[in-house]
Order: sequence, then C-alpha cells, then structure tokens
Amino acid sequence: MNDDEPTVPVRCPECETETEIALSAVGERVDAHNEQMHDGREIAHVDPAVKEHLADLVAEDLGLLE
Repeated sequence: MNDDEPTVPVRCPECETETEIALSAVGERVDAHNEQMHDGREIAHVDPAVKEHLADLVAEDLGLLE
C-alpha cells in the first residue's frame, strides 16, 4: 500500500473487527475475508455512510450532480 493512498474502514461484525484498507484493494480484500471466514456470505463490509459519501464524490467528479 502506498502511504499517500486513501483508506476506508471495513467492519466485520461477526469477527468483531474493524480495519483500514487501501481504497484500491478494498473490494478484493473484503471478498477474500468473506470467502475465507464466512463461507462467502457478505458479512464484512465498508461502512454504508462511507460508501454513500464515496458515491457522492464520484458522481460530483463525473458531473452527474449538475
């Protein structure tokens, strides 16, 4: 991970853990965790508020909110 790369919090309520993962790797890491620890069930996840904020930033950057 690059020290300048943004990270996002990932929570796993079943494992009772929270960690920061690089934005570029978050999808792969969450999928791998869920596959290894939870038989593929989508338990670990990015905080919904963070996902919504990221979606807003992307939409704004793409000019979709104008």
